[in-house]
This record gives sequence, structure tokens and C-alpha cells, in this order.
Amino acid sequence: MLEVLSTPGHLISLAARGFARLSEIRLKPLGFGVGYLPVLVVLRDGRAETQRDLARIVRIEQPSMAQMLSRMERDGLIRRTPDPTDGRSSLISLTETAQSRLPDACATLFQGNADALEGFTEDETAQLISLLDRLISNLDRVGSVEVSAPEV
Repeated sequence: MLEVLSTPGHLISLAARGFARLSEIRLKPLGFGVGYLPVLVVLRDGRAETQRDLARIVRIEQPSMAQMLSRMERDGLIRRTPDPTDGRSSLISLTETAQSRLPDACATLFQGNADALEGFTEDETAQLISLLDRLISNLDRVGSVEVSAPEV
């Protein structure tokens, strides 16, 4: 039964939690949560998106995106403006505060990755990234089949 703790799924989960903890600790002084980063990166360079588009791009459910955007707005990281093409929605963009802190946040994350991959060669790092990309593609494919499968 202990072999389940050595499966790729369990080990990847442990690694993901470790990265998240490290990132959360290092990003907190910048006023960012680790969950904010995908949205911050999408909106960098003055880009504006709707909540629906952000949820699709970042690949999280709408209710979770709505909660995160509310927290980000509370923290002064995003602003909402009426969407000129759709009066029912808003365009979300970064505040100057978020824009100014984003380079430090990215540097912090890159340093965290470098620290976590200490002792890995460039080839090993590239191979790990390639393998994880393939794994994620497989999970997306399997997940979409499971979601679209008819109930029995």
C-alpha cells in the first residue's frame, strides 16, 4: 500500500505543494498570493480581459475566478472598467501598483525555481519541463474525455 506514495501523481502533488508554499512565503512581502500570478501575467503590459476570458485563459472555474478577482481588487491590484462592447461585463486590468511589483514577483518565482532545481543540469531541467508538458497534455485529454462521457 505504501507504493501509492511513490506514484508520479503523489510525488507531483507534493512538489506542487512545496512550490506553492515557497512561492507564497516569498511573494507575500510583495502583496501577491501565488494564485494571483497567472492573472497578473495575463494582464501585464496593459492588457484588459473580461472575467470570463480570464477564467478560460487561466483554466479555473468562474466562481473561483470571481472570488480571486474580488480579493485582488480589495488588495489594489486590479481595476474594473465597463466593457464598451458588452454593458453586462467589465474589463479587468492591472493597477500601477501591480504593474510595478510584477517584475520583482517574476524574479522571485524564477529564483524559487532555481533553488528547487539546484543540482539539476540544464538538460535535466529541459527534460523535466518536456515530461511535465506531456503529462499535462495527457491529463487534459483524459479529463476532457471523462467530462464529456455520458453518464451510465
